[in-house]
Amino acid sequence: MKDIDPDATPVIPKPLNLIGNAWVPALSGKVMDVLSPIDGLPFAQIADSDAADIDAAVAAARAAFDGGEWSRLTAAERGRLMIRLSERILENVEPLAQLERRDNGKPIAQARTDMKVTARYFEFYGGGADKVHGEIVPFLNGYNVEVHREPYGVTGHIIPWNYPAQMFGRSVAPALAMGNATVLKPAEDACLSALRIAELAIEVGFPPGAINIVTGRGAVAGQALADHRGIDFMSFTGSPEVGVIVQTAAARNFIGCTLELGGKSPQIVFDDADLEAAMPVLVNAVIQNAGQTCSAGTRVLLQRGIYDRAVAELTARFSAIAASDSGEDVVLGPLISAKQKKRVETYIAEADAPLMARGSIRPDAPKGGYYVAPAVFGPCDPKARIAQEEVFGPVLCLIPFEDEAEAISIANATDYGLVAAVWTRDGGRQQRVAKAMRCGQVFINGYGAGGGVELPFGGIRKSGHGREKGFAALLEFSRIKTIINHHG
Repeated sequence: MKDIDPDATPVIPKPLNLIGNAWVPALSGKVMDVLSPIDGLPFAQIADSDAADIDAAVAAARAAFDGGEWSRLTAAERGRLMIRLSERILENVEPLAQLERRDNGKPIAQARTDMKVTARYFEFYGGGADKVHGEIVPFLNGYNVEVHREPYGVTGHIIPWNYPAQMFGRSVAPALAMGNATVLKPAEDACLSALRIAELAIEVGFPPGAINIVTGRGAVAGQALADHRGIDFMSFTGSPEVGVIVQTAAARNFIGCTLELGGKSPQIVFDDADLEAAMPVLVNAVIQNAGQTCSAGTRVLLQRGIYDRAVAELTARFSAIAASDSGEDVVLGPLISAKQKKRVETYIAEADAPLMARGSIRPDAPKGGYYVAPAVFGPCDPKARIAQEEVFGPVLCLIPFEDEAEAISIANATDYGLVAAVWTRDGGRQQRVAKAMRCGQVFINGYGAGGGVELPFGGIRKSGHGREKGFAALLEFSRIKTIINHHG
């Protein structure tokens, strides 16, 4: 595994938790190995924590919120700290990206972009920390009514392994901006960049207990955090199956939660679409991060008038893609783990649709790495398993359709509702179809994995509820208090 920039050696965090600004081992003393997806070899360790460590982290967060230094900061002061952290992340883009590359396996170019986006989260929410205003409500004579937005208190955050740094920023930054104290349980498969960014947060002056991180297994540390009665609000990003567990735990504790879950996002391409512009976007939407993106555009619906032409172009592009280690010229890296590789390969082997094209794995790819050649299936029955279930790998389904009504029907006919795209030059059709999509976000003549930091993101149905990103996320991490003053 070669280093891209020998002068930007990644700092590998020690197997410690962050609790009250102290780096401490798991109380049990247990650690677990971290394997690089690039070669399948261990290169670091993390603390293998349990409920006792979660207890300590929640206590530290509670102390920070209930009278600690963090609670005494003004909104503007919180914002300045967050902007300083944003700047520090930008100063360390290359070593952070190299760490993410080894830990997650994503191509180095993607890792660099992720670090810049992470910095943008802290910049955006730092700038918004003092912009959440209340309301004055006209009421009866002799009354003054104020509506305040307040932090919940201690917020819990469980984030996935596919975008470790970005998800840290996406989930934790708006909670901090609102004045909450946070406890983060990152995914055990990839969490080193989150730990390193937390080190930077302490360096720029975040007070004790504002950010607490406990690593460990989802079924142990994650479950303990979801169940903990000291948590006032939960934020979870991950699979729908685990989302049910988190929401059930939140319900038992009578707290709210946001869930950002899976997707089977459609891209609808009409006869009049600009295919030249669409093609690279259609490919990237499922190849980015090896398809391990909840909003990956894994279903491409093609109107029959362009079906043959579009299929020929898409299959040619996919056939030319080779998975390899995450160097400068690589667009498709390994999957996160042997488990995920087996899952994706099983979907490919058992697909209930014709295989139209298959990419390859470069001969020089490390033999122990978790590489999967990309695959295109079609024409797919919209009800086929491969067209209905989230694969979470570089697998694309091509589905023909006749007209606008059929396209809308097919696009909406899954259990998910996260992102969609509409490709057409017809302005009226753009609006009709976009409004008919049952999902949280629609792109017209473009596609992005959730768009920019500024854009509210989330889904419906099996894709979850609540909104991350944008100003909407600040509101998610706040509660309303109405103060009624009868002054006479």
